[in-house]
Amino acid sequence: MMKKAVKITTIGGGSSYTPELVEGFIKRYDELPVRELWLVDIEEGNEKLEIVGNLAKRMVEEAGVPMDIHLTLDRRQALKGADFVTTQMRVGQLDARIKDERIPLQHGIIGQETNGAGGLFKGLRTIPVLLEIAEEMQELCPDAWLINFTNPAGMVTEALLRYGKHQKVVGVCNLPVNVRMTIARLLGVETERVQIDFAGLNHLVYGLNIYIDGDNKTKEVIEILADPEKQITMRNIAPLPWLPEFQKSLGVVLCPYHRYYYKTKEILEEELESFKTGKTRAEVVKRLEAELFELYKNPDLNIKPPQLEKRGGAYYSDAACNLISSIYNDKGDIQTLNVRNDGAITGIPAESAVEVNCFVTKDGPVPIAVGELPVEVNGLVQQIKSFERVAAEAAVTGSYEKALLALCINPLVPSDEIAKNVLDDMLEAHKEFLPQFFQNAGEAGYR
Repeated sequence: MMKKAVKITTIGGGSSYTPELVEGFIKRYDELPVRELWLVDIEEGNEKLEIVGNLAKRMVEEAGVPMDIHLTLDRRQALKGADFVTTQMRVGQLDARIKDERIPLQHGIIGQETNGAGGLFKGLRTIPVLLEIAEEMQELCPDAWLINFTNPAGMVTEALLRYGKHQKVVGVCNLPVNVRMTIARLLGVETERVQIDFAGLNHLVYGLNIYIDGDNKTKEVIEILADPEKQITMRNIAPLPWLPEFQKSLGVVLCPYHRYYYKTKEILEEELESFKTGKTRAEVVKRLEAELFELYKNPDLNIKPPQLEKRGGAYYSDAACNLISSIYNDKGDIQTLNVRNDGAITGIPAESAVEVNCFVTKDGPVPIAVGELPVEVNGLVQQIKSFERVAAEAAVTGSYEKALLALCINPLVPSDEIAKNVLDDMLEAHKEFLPQFFQNAGEAGYR
């Protein structure tokens, strides 16, 4: 029986990650026949959209698959009748990320794309746009799945599930993929043989148990990970080693983002050093991205260039392609995703977003029950969930008080006064992308 051809719409199609997404669809064409791929962007991203779109067309032609690539600035046209919609946006582009990192550092606190004050502001800019997209999907492609890999994915998924008109929403992150691949490499086994019980929140996920061929090897793996030479790192986070005693006593697998919470002082010192030399991660990424787009312009390039993996988000797109294929083919395999909790983690509301292992079926991901998180990690997870919920409410309402409260709840912000100073500076810097705060400025008491 012929399988139904698939229409996929990618919002933020001019992203430097798009070639990885296209490669993922080409690789899986036999099981996931993507007949139409619509790459959508905004006017400011049009030049990048053309460059990436032309590379995508060359890749498809080189691979010999019958996939039509459409480039457009008309989001509604692209959404109409889509089966899956992926979102990979950066509202305000990389210049906004530079402000997200530099302004908190000017106040002596961590500035990072998805954590703390920088993460809050990326969320405040992004959530209203994604809620608009969800509303359009409900009208133009009500059966489609929204696969979001826009950061901060946890906060964004929280807002979509809590306030969105469209409930077929899943958040995707490359982090669990990276952790699993690293552990497989350390053990010298194929990745497929490694299974990890992941639970927590996006960029705050813990590996509770590790299995090799179904045998529980958690203790052995923790012993290996306690070695400072064998710890899990990512390109976008300083690889500061954990104390062996800490890793062993915690007894679960940490992800690189945990360094912001368990090594706050050291990470801040590292960031302040980079800040002084004009080499914050955002500025490094801007240079990397400029180099990638120069490569992409080459009319002889017709594959994903290996340099793309220098970006911190390598394997994001592969995770998204896997998810789409599993829903389309009703695979029932296990993937780690950001989904509605529905009782998977005890103590977190049903309607909140969590990052847990799920069975992926034709009806979407079904979260696997975890129960209570270990007492050693539960407190931090609860605190960050409070931050995400209050931040999502601030994004939707434009409430100055809620935004201030979100910052004060976050463990990376050490005082209410610093929170207020950072908030005022960030609101001013991002004014163009935060209309919800300025419409309410009088009643909210901004400044």
